[in-house]
Amino acid sequence: MAEVRIGISGWAYPGWRGDFYPAGLEHRRELAYAASRMASIEINGSFYALQTPDSFARWRDETPDGFVFAVKGGRYITHMKRLHDADTALANFFASGPLALHAKLGPILWQLPPTFAFDADRLAPFLAALPRTTMAAAELAARHDDKVPEGGALTVTDAPRPVRHALEARHGSFGDPEAVALIERNGVALVVADSAGRYPMFDRRTSDFMYARLHGDTELYESGYGDHVLDTWATRIRGWCADGLDVYVYLDNDARGRAPFDAIALGRRLGAL
Repeated sequence: MAEVRIGISGWAYPGWRGDFYPAGLEHRRELAYAASRMASIEINGSFYALQTPDSFARWRDETPDGFVFAVKGGRYITHMKRLHDADTALANFFASGPLALHAKLGPILWQLPPTFAFDADRLAPFLAALPRTTMAAAELAARHDDKVPEGGALTVTDAPRPVRHALEARHGSFGDPEAVALIERNGVALVVADSAGRYPMFDRRTSDFMYARLHGDTELYESGYGDHVLDTWATRIRGWCADGLDVYVYLDNDARGRAPFDAIALGRRLGAL
């Protein structure tokens, strides 16, 4: 049976305090509170800097059984190296602790910059290098360099599990059949991203799951989603499920605090809270 998880992208937003987060809630309790209201959350801090195994383990322990995190891959790989010669950077990313999430490790998200056009010679080796199991991720992590201190690296897994990957492209060339076919051959989900018209939206099945990011209906990162728009998304998600696909959806319209409320409203429509 297809699984649907609706959640938010990140959780540590000061502007949510006294709004989504009840007044007086301790900052350290915010993740636990958010995780009690939805089934999944994207970890965003991993995009900006390498995290630590202790942090991932703490997030794992602060969330209920059955909860799942998506983990955003580092911008050093996607935006600075632009996927070129990324093997050591990938090793560092996996050594920094995602495997400490244990059974709560969901898809890994790789977001490309909008100036990154499809380049098969650059994309193909990167997709091929992505670990598809926790065992392969641990083996890759063991090849980390000194950017991850030996005492701060996690290079083992608690159990063999599959590892899924999703690619969020923001350049129109990723809609070309050659690009879609390459992503599909590698079993990576091409993200369905609603960016208020700023970037192209790709709605292609390229894996055994769908990954959607809702960045704002009419204003990027700002605007909320009205009832009729959420109804439309719920219908689309039901269609994916009917095709036997697992679905992960994250609301990223966080600037005005709409993300958690829209995520809960969408989750209720789908019975996915």
